[in-house]
Amino acid sequence: MPLAMNRDVFITCAVTGSGGTQDKSPHVPRSPKAIADSAIAAARAGAAVVHCHVRDPETGVPSRDVGMFREVTERIRDAEVDVVLNLTAGMGGDMVFGDVESPLPLNEGATDMIGATERVAHVAECRPEICTLDCGTMNFAEADYVMTNTPGMLTAMGRMMTELGVKPEIEAFDTGHLWYAKQLVSDGVLDSPALVQLCMGVPWGAPDDLNTFMAMVNNIPDDWTFSAFGLGRNQMPYVAASVLAGGNVRVGLEDNLMLDKGVLATNEELVTRAKEIIERLGARVVGPEDVRKKLGLTKRAPV
Repeated sequence: MPLAMNRDVFITCAVTGSGGTQDKSPHVPRSPKAIADSAIAAARAGAAVVHCHVRDPETGVPSRDVGMFREVTERIRDAEVDVVLNLTAGMGGDMVFGDVESPLPLNEGATDMIGATERVAHVAECRPEICTLDCGTMNFAEADYVMTNTPGMLTAMGRMMTELGVKPEIEAFDTGHLWYAKQLVSDGVLDSPALVQLCMGVPWGAPDDLNTFMAMVNNIPDDWTFSAFGLGRNQMPYVAASVLAGGNVRVGLEDNLMLDKGVLATNEELVTRAKEIIERLGARVVGPEDVRKKLGLTKRAPV
């Protein structure tokens, strides 16, 4: 893919995530109402897409509760502001081993392994316009935790998403994940042109240096649409890098809690900062209708 700046950029706001950030900032939303309200505020600030997880309202611990996903979905759809809804489908593949001398049995209290149908149950219930598909297995920062997404599981989940009429956003945490995503398209599991999110700097996936980033970008088919993000203090530099490389951008509290050194951010403020960077580069920030037209999405009405 040749290096060509993107002149019409959409912003995705990753609202809350599934990391242990709930006690690190009071702005990380926990309840379905707080998550929806933060997503709506991000949309008003310029986000065309909101990417949502759900959490236990009391503890902030990540959840797969279908009812909470439904509440978030309906609150966003009932809002006066328009936005494309993107729900995670990344949970349910968490494998935590015992210690290094006795890896089995698994740590049952921390392991969360379920089948393909259950992993997309909330997608079938809520019918978002987009949902995520983590296209590979990888080690995360924790010592004995593996994010597990086998080829068989990805094929099954990808087919379900396609049959539901929901656009998968391929989450590529490393080069092999992008390689397998192209295989899923070749096999007819996913439709082409596809949508990709390049996830940079997540331990221990693709490091967030620009050489690795451009290696990922250069392996995306020319007719696909991509977005990218970096973690923490590299979130805003990756706004500029992705636009310059021809892509779109993702910001939000899932990936970064800070607006400036020592200043905790809100989702709305992160979107506003990203919009300023994009416009200063000479590009235009586009809205949800432009995204639907570009990606072939159909807006869902409130149920």
